[in-house]
Amino acid sequence: MVQYGQADGDASAHIAQDAGEDKTMNSNDFLVRDPKICGGQTVFKGTRVPLRTVLASLAEGDSFDTLLEAFPTLAVEHLRAAVSFAATSALEDQPVSAVPDIR
Repeated sequence: MVQYGQADGDASAHIAQDAGEDKTMNSNDFLVRDPKICGGQTVFKGTRVPLRTVLASLAEGDSFDTLLEAFPTLAVEHLRAAVSFAATSALEDQPVSAVPDIR
């Protein structure tokens, strides 16, 4: 079983600091990947709701309220963890700057 969470210096910590908050979202508290659950897809702990489904719904414009109605096993904290995970993933996937040609 793999759990996803924040590493030192991840985006979610920076987002919370930038907002002046003193607590950070640790997506590890809410996400799990287990081959015995939903074929190993990343899901929210204690549910069978895939992270991918929630992120796709948010990308399509669904609100937190709409998702909470559609997935009653989720709470607002689950949705915040999904956004935190996406922010961290985006930060990690930033392209490396081109190396200048010094010939």
